[in-house]
Order: sequence, then structure tokens, then C-alpha cells
Amino acid sequence: MAPAQTLVMGILNVTPDSFADGGKHFEIEDALARAEQMASEGVDIIDIGGESTRPGAERITADQEFERVIPVLREVLKLGLPVSVDTTRATLARTAIELGAEFINDVSGGLADSEMPALIAKSDVKYIAMHWRSHSAEMMKHAQYGDVVQDVKSELGSRIDSLLASGIEREQIIIDPGLGFSKTPEQNWELLRGLTQLSELGFPILVGASRKRFIGELLGANSPEDRESGTIALTTLLAKKGVWGVRTHSVKAHRDAIAVVEEMER
Repeated sequence: MAPAQTLVMGILNVTPDSFADGGKHFEIEDALARAEQMASEGVDIIDIGGESTRPGAERITADQEFERVIPVLREVLKLGLPVSVDTTRATLARTAIELGAEFINDVSGGLADSEMPALIAKSDVKYIAMHWRSHSAEMMKHAQYGDVVQDVKSELGSRIDSLLASGIEREQIIIDPGLGFSKTPEQNWELLRGLTQLSELGFPILVGASRKRFIGELLGANSPEDRESGTIALTTLLAKKGVWGVRTHSVKAHRDAIAVVEEMER
């Protein structure tokens, strides 16, 4: 069931190389200041990630990811807001859950680490399972589809069946179409146009389109910051469709756009 209002998940990348904000919040003081700013702007969930998943990114070690994420997580949890950890590794997810994270945002949907589904099944956290075909370094080699909407729907459906079989409850699962992950710009637009078909799977949908290249190519905006207005427009349309949540690099503008949609639809 969709929330009464589309939720805003604010991105907090504690990485040196993420495509839109790499390095800006790498130090713990900067990360906490950013989290406090998002809190003041009405963010619903703060999503902390320590490993870049931009196209072509190489993996970091589990120890590196742990050292980046856990100190920041401990501090951000003190704000009293729901916190998500963006990771494909069960070891990090386990510690995050023990500390109090309410969401695990796994871009691999459990495919990257076979221990992840069992871990989630033993917890009561919400689990965001994204459509995924390969790690970032090679993912664009796998952007081959017959019908991208139907193929993504089918593959997500298979992942959901596997997650349920592992003991995860239906109420724990949120799905993400994985814009930009093994998808060309046109395939991203096709998926956005086909969200109604993905909703037939019967799970809340999170959309992560913020400042991505396909928006930049449409608008002729090379820098991620120049794609923000296009992202806000997309958030407005997604809120009108009633999606569960949007994952964004900024908060207030998206919170405002959603509020306007809610008032118009009231």
C-alpha cells in the first residue's frame, strides 16, 4: 500500500567518487551536517551509502565500506529519523540493523550476497530490492532487453519469489526499477512510463532518478546539479502517480513539489 504522501529518501553518500556528490560528505562532520540539513527540510528517510554504484565504478573492500558507513550511521541515528543503509553486503547490513537502521537498500536485490535474504528474514527491517544484473564495472554490458518494462517486471518478480521463499515477509519488501543500472537513457524513460505495469507486482515502489545522466541528456545538462530542475519535475509526476518514495540528492524542493501535488489531488 502506498503511503498517504510520497516519501522523500535523502541521499547521504559517504564516498569520494559518487557521480553527483562524491567527496562532499566524505568526512563525518560534513556527513552529519548534511543529515541535519535534510532533517530540517523534512526528509522522511536518510539513506547512507559508502560505495559508489555509478556506471564503471570499481568495488571497494568490505572493510572500507564498513569504516565509511558505520561511524556516520551511529551519529545520524541520534537525529531520531528513519535511516536506511545502501549496501549489497550482509555483513554491513547486519551491523546496521543491530544499531537501529530501519531500511536496507540493496541495489542487487540479494543477488550480490547470498547471505542477505536470510539476514533480512530474521529481522523486521524494510528491504528495498532493486532490479540488477551486474556490478557497476560491467553493468552497461547487460543493457539488452526485448521489452524493458516486461523484462524488468519479470526479473523483479523472480527476485520477489526468491526473497519470499527465503522467509522475508511481503510487508518488508519495497521494489526499485533500477534506473541507470544496466539501462540506457531511453530504457529509463520507458520504465518510468511503465511504472503502472511494475506496480502490478503488488509492492511499494521507490524511484531513484535524482540527477542521473538520462535527465541530463534530455536537458543538455552536463553537471549533475544542472539536472535538479528536471528531477523535481519527475518527482512531481511520480507523486501524482502515487509512488511510495523518491530517492533524491536534495530534500526541500522535492518535499514542496509533493505537497503541491497532494493539495491539488485533495
